[in-house]
Amino acid sequence: MVTIRMNTWVDAPVERCFLLATNVDFHMASAKPMNERAVAGVMHGALRQGDSVTWREWHYGMPLSHTNHVECCRPFSYFRDVMVSGVFRYYEHDHHFAVMDDGTRVRDEVRFAVPLGPLGRIVEKLVLRRYLISMLKLRNAALKRAAESNEWHKYLDIPIEEAPVKSRPSELTSLERGIQGIAK
Repeated sequence: MVTIRMNTWVDAPVERCFLLATNVDFHMASAKPMNERAVAGVMHGALRQGDSVTWREWHYGMPLSHTNHVECCRPFSYFRDVMVSGVFRYYEHDHHFAVMDDGTRVRDEVRFAVPLGPLGRIVEKLVLRRYLISMLKLRNAALKRAAESNEWHKYLDIPIEEAPVKSRPSELTSLERGIQGIAK
């Protein structure tokens, strides 16, 4: 079994980072290079504990599919998804979110193993580890970009009471001006 650990610092609130990471639509947008899409289970919106989603994507020129189950979810600090069917013998991904002075630390821990005995262990270490690290970097860069910009609005609906309020009216976005108008 191989373990990958990665930290990403995001200059955005922990709630926004968590909600983006658990959003199926955001996941598909961040995985465009692999043409990954949800084909069964929860296919849009937020994933919650007990939810499952089946993904279909292309890797190494081959169409693959796998089903992940959200085994544990503690908003806004942690969730774990576990592969219940697919090409891996074992796949588990822990997502940790922690408030930091300057934003949010997103910490990933992925544990995986492939079948094929000794040959599988060689493939894990020489090929798959690097490939999964590059995929994690790609997705975390997308999370950082979306959370730190206005892109997150495409994926998350926020209640009025959680809408950001700036100190000067000239700094308000059109969405924020509309929310303030509704709230008055």
